[in-house]
Amino acid sequence: MTILRTMRNFSSMNITASILLFLAAISAAVIANSSVAPVYQAFLSHELHLQIGSFNLLSHGGENLRMIEFINDGLMTIFFLLVGLEIKRELLVGELSSFRKAVLPFIAACGGMLVPIIIYMLICPPGSVGGQGLAIPMATDIAFSLGVLSLLGNRVPLSLKIFLTAFAVVDDIGGILVIAIFYSSHVSYGYLLVAALLYAFLYFIGKWGTTNKIFFLVIGVVIWYLFLQSGIHSTISGVILAFVIPAKPRLNVGKYIEDIRRIIAGFPTMESGSIVLTNEQIAKLKEVESASDRVISPLQSLEDNLHGAVNYLILPLFAFVNAGVVFSGGGELVGNVGIAVAAGLLFGKFIGIYSFTWLAIRTGLTPRPLGMNWMNLTGVALLGGIGFTVSLFIANLSFGTDYPVLLNQAKFGVLSGSILSGLLGYMVLRVVLAKGQGR
Repeated sequence: MTILRTMRNFSSMNITASILLFLAAISAAVIANSSVAPVYQAFLSHELHLQIGSFNLLSHGGENLRMIEFINDGLMTIFFLLVGLEIKRELLVGELSSFRKAVLPFIAACGGMLVPIIIYMLICPPGSVGGQGLAIPMATDIAFSLGVLSLLGNRVPLSLKIFLTAFAVVDDIGGILVIAIFYSSHVSYGYLLVAALLYAFLYFIGKWGTTNKIFFLVIGVVIWYLFLQSGIHSTISGVILAFVIPAKPRLNVGKYIEDIRRIIAGFPTMESGSIVLTNEQIAKLKEVESASDRVISPLQSLEDNLHGAVNYLILPLFAFVNAGVVFSGGGELVGNVGIAVAAGLLFGKFIGIYSFTWLAIRTGLTPRPLGMNWMNLTGVALLGGIGFTVSLFIANLSFGTDYPVLLNQAKFGVLSGSILSGLLGYMVLRVVLAKGQGR
């Protein structure tokens, strides 16, 4: 029941976040094709400064970060920190914590990454124009896909929600590895060495009992700057930071309950009609607050703190600055890159997730989860084609400002492929899920 309540709360938040994300993307596309497009472009190109003397934290290679670079390389590091925290939690206690739990979503995710890449390569072979974008359609947007799934309410079996979340997390791991390996260049190992020493420092002080989240985040900003200068994409610093943040609370639940009972038993009584607490009462309440802070691990606490900022600020802002597809002007909109990305998301993700899952179950490698059947798997496999956030992110890394026409095509492919996948997945699940099936 606890898992069910958690999924319902998470799903409710994802619906709102998905709507906000969608509105931000639509707004970007409308503005990019309106009379205020120059203002929009000027906003993206605006240079930022956060200086102490001659040192500017928001700079790379001696050049100031532009707004779009700050959002993509800076704020998105917070998004990847949250992704890293979710991955760590899933590896420790979630759906990836054992081979038995992880095998089916891992196989599904492998299919969902491999087949889209193959389809992309068939349309845009490596070495051809646009060939460097083959990793774009391999991603699944967890928040968006779960948001669409949540529109169906309690008709959705819990096993489907868990399966979708788990294979999307594995997708994230694949996307992170691709970004780290293939989108880094001119590596400066001196910066990386200092960053590695700081990671080791954070790891050991976490082992020694330090749980102050602010301290970890401040050092994380320093590490982010080092990565920004090193040639390794700076967002990777957030993922690694997640893995050195302690997952174990300083106070176990049993001891916490004992402390709370002791504090309540000794809580000074209040006079009837009194509205002001005494110093002794305030001290007791602070003891409760301190004990509550220590019973929640820094990992869980930080993950909970970041969800709101990421879902309601960072991701909509990212969508707004990156989803501005231009429908007119120089270059064709629907080129090979756009077709390859859209086909990879719509057909590749579906074929890969469905076929690999089918093979794993049919061969007896893993049992079929309770509540899953081949029809509702069809809908979930389609929802896996909602790439959006990470797909747009990889599109920017693939083409950037050097290939604006190809980048525009890739954005159009991501948006069209994600929207079609979401609509088809929703319609299939709406038809095949009987009312009350997910209870």
